[in-house]
Amino acid sequence: MALNLKPIAGSSNRVIVEPAAAEEKTASGLYIPDTAKEKPSKGTVVSVSEEDSEGKKATVKVGDVVIYGKYGGTEFPYEGQDYLIMRETDIYAVVG
Repeated sequence: MALNLKPIAGSSNRVIVEPAAAEEKTASGLYIPDTAKEKPSKGTVVSVSEEDSEGKKATVKVGDVVIYGKYGGTEFPYEGQDYLIMRETDIYAVVG
């Protein structure tokens, strides 16, 4: 999915992530109420800045599934969808 937004890098590469949906039920089949759901810490990269102020390119790419801190990034809505914009350094790992 190509997002028509491009983050501006500044002193660190920026990444726009589409968070994965929060878990609806536990492994044993119990449904989790909205008030008890945890913030997702996994998502898909949908846009990446070109390069930071030192000329370094981002190591993640569009389509990567990443793990990030629960409170990492800044949430923003765009065309009815919620996204996170964060520094690339806020990403802990690429899945798969």
